[in-house]
Amino acid sequence: MDTEEFQLPRSRMANERLHAMIPGGAHTYAKGDDQWPENLAPVISHGSGAHVWDIDGNRYIEYGSGLRSVSLGHAHPRVLEAVRRELDRGSNFVRPSIVEGEAAERFLATVPTAEMVKFAKNGSDVTTAAVRLARAVTGRPRVAICGDHPFFSVDDWFIGTTPMSAGIPAATTELTVAFPYGDLAATEELLTRYQDEIACLILEPAGHTEPPPGYLAGLRELADRHGCVLIFDEMITGLRWSEAGAQGLYGVVPDLSTFGKALGNGFAVSALAGRRQLMEWGGLRHSGDRVFLLSTTHGAETHSLAAAMAVQTTYAEEGITAQLHALGERLAAGVRAAAAGMGVGDHVVVRGRASNLVFATLDENRQPSQQYRTLFLRQLLAGGVLAPSFVVSSALGDADIDRTVDVVAQACAVYRKALDAADPTPWLAGRPVKPVFRRLA
Repeated sequence: MDTEEFQLPRSRMANERLHAMIPGGAHTYAKGDDQWPENLAPVISHGSGAHVWDIDGNRYIEYGSGLRSVSLGHAHPRVLEAVRRELDRGSNFVRPSIVEGEAAERFLATVPTAEMVKFAKNGSDVTTAAVRLARAVTGRPRVAICGDHPFFSVDDWFIGTTPMSAGIPAATTELTVAFPYGDLAATEELLTRYQDEIACLILEPAGHTEPPPGYLAGLRELADRHGCVLIFDEMITGLRWSEAGAQGLYGVVPDLSTFGKALGNGFAVSALAGRRQLMEWGGLRHSGDRVFLLSTTHGAETHSLAAAMAVQTTYAEEGITAQLHALGERLAAGVRAAAAGMGVGDHVVVRGRASNLVFATLDENRQPSQQYRTLFLRQLLAGGVLAPSFVVSSALGDADIDRTVDVVAQACAVYRKALDAADPTPWLAGRPVKPVFRRLA
């Protein structure tokens, strides 16, 4: 594996064209070429299963597909068959289609802790709708977010709390406060400090670590005692933790929850679900003030709803969640063994639930390092592995995992050389990758 010979000339030119027409060169910041080694940001031609091809003709084993959304693999036949059945029947009408009812029934059967559901296109649509509903129901202005979780919405109530807060009034940001994950005492102190002001607690129910024993149940009790709404952001945990998400796995029922990503296997669909008593505030069958919950032109587009139904059926009938866990466990064990074998087991670190693995790249002092991440990504790319994370899809085979571990071992050999030199710079061939959330471009 020679990273000096690995070049992507067509992708490099295409990235220049993309930047000329699209701010940032991509429609998602996490897909930006600043997230990849300089001049080694592949532009994708197509994908099939667990593999993608760039426009330079290189094939990669792909992880983290579509920002974790493609959990069944690209162009999954059951999903495509369901979508094709709807293609000739129209996509959007002046009244609800029967597909909307069928999709709602399927979702509520998959997530039985929810009593009603409303579909949209993006995760931000539904998390913001959940926050708005919580404010309407409680009459309170403040939102409490889990400060340990990286992303909730593109909307002002969240983005104002990040380093990319330009354009967002301080008055908006001041209404969002943060609590630490796993610390019930600190959360209760926050609720007491802002007594009767906090409309909701919103968090990912699980992340790179399992929730401490009793934590989610404790949050449920705190929310009830302080009269606020408990919202689970299940964008990542939905389907990957269990078919019914983290709430189905851990047995704690939130008032509202939001789903997306794996729900559509790459098709644009998200869901706001929750207790009927709250969700009906956004409907017509109550006597109170109307709440603008969700109203989107394309929220009920039939092709994506058909895809979502097919995804849920596939998960249930083929045991996809268990497959993801088994694949992730095999990959994690292989990567850890490869890193340890090359003497970098304390520096290339795999974390997270088996179905949602990420990796950390640590420097000589075992601190997170963008430089060492750049070195690692360069080596993986040259070996045919496209891996901003190690989040698996069920399309991966044993041969893909074995090949990935081989490439990781070769990358770790170079990593060891850089650690011994106490300087990864000679192996970067350009600027290091950058975090998404930063103040300056």
